[in-house]
Amino acid sequence: MTHAPQIRIPATYMRGGTSKGVFFRLEDLPEVAQVPGQARDALLMRVIGSPDPYGKHTDGMGGATSSTSKCVIISKSAQPGHDVDYLYGQISIDTAFVDWSGNCGNLSSAVGPFAIANGLIDPSRVPRDGLCTVRIWQANIGKTIVAHVPVSNGQVQETGDFELDGVTFPAAEIQLEFLDPSDEGEGGGAMFPTGRLVDDLEVPGVGTFKATLINAGIPTIFLNAAELGYTGTELQPAINDDKQALAKFEAIRAHGAVRMGLIDSIEQATTRQHTPKVAFVAPAQDYVASSGKSVAAGDIDLHVRALSMGKLHHAMMGTAAVAIGTAASIPGTLVNLAAGGGDRTAVRFGHPSGTMRVGAEARQAEGEWTVTKAIMSRSARVLMEGAVRVPGDSF
Repeated sequence: MTHAPQIRIPATYMRGGTSKGVFFRLEDLPEVAQVPGQARDALLMRVIGSPDPYGKHTDGMGGATSSTSKCVIISKSAQPGHDVDYLYGQISIDTAFVDWSGNCGNLSSAVGPFAIANGLIDPSRVPRDGLCTVRIWQANIGKTIVAHVPVSNGQVQETGDFELDGVTFPAAEIQLEFLDPSDEGEGGGAMFPTGRLVDDLEVPGVGTFKATLINAGIPTIFLNAAELGYTGTELQPAINDDKQALAKFEAIRAHGAVRMGLIDSIEQATTRQHTPKVAFVAPAQDYVASSGKSVAAGDIDLHVRALSMGKLHHAMMGTAAVAIGTAASIPGTLVNLAAGGGDRTAVRFGHPSGTMRVGAEARQAEGEWTVTKAIMSRSARVLMEGAVRVPGDSF
């Protein structure tokens, strides 16, 4: 019996924020996978090691969590005023599915460094020392991200003293600006697709909950922790080891997606696993992060816990942080109320791994809220570079 040999595809394995994934230049992919479709999806799933009924990703580059089952494709931008196009694929762990419906805010921090290191930025724009500004077109949602990447001796600076809760070691700080992160063209194109800051979200068989439904960074459903029976200080085991809780959150997510106009029926939620996100908020209080570090109530404005791909995230998704910062800046949302209410341009929230600060500039005109910019700092680092190998007949 003849078996197809493995093929070799140039790739870089990178950490970006609290996530990591496999990065490709579009031109390095096999020709059949350079365009969207079944072949591309099959290739990326095989790279990651999905679908894996064991849930371990032993035979692939994935880490068997939503934060580590990701692929990124980068190319020179076809968009005026941009340097690179950035396409993100969230790979399901145990099912044959790649979700292209949203962005990864954490991996966004690795796009600029990858682009510089791989010759996708005009060398005349890269300083010998200082910051290199990379304008990124986020192709999944059609938005602009501006990355300010530190450069030392003409090379991307990766080491530094910037500490990011959820990441073990310090690195160089990368500031990200998410421009006009609301109005993704979904749910009617409005930041608040129902036209309200707070809705009563009815979930048959589960309950009715106060909810802020927002399109900013990524479509997100915000709930009050207390209504769900939580304090808001929960760590991963409290949610992820509770199958009933996970089922409840998925039911909320499905009905929220319908309410936001992202899907037509709750049955379609299985084909849209990456979005929307579900998060719950609570007023600031003392807690102990997963690292064992004590966080005082006075060091944060509120608590936020968020689920990604059906599990409580170990820290916070970058795109969800944009949603948090945006909602916090708008008086009357559940996020704003949990933070104490009033006007604010930045918020620091507690998550399972520690704290995070995000700023947002929101304004209201003719009754509609818009956000012009959300800002946060992340870090990124190359973990390995060279090539991945996959069986030649796997896509």
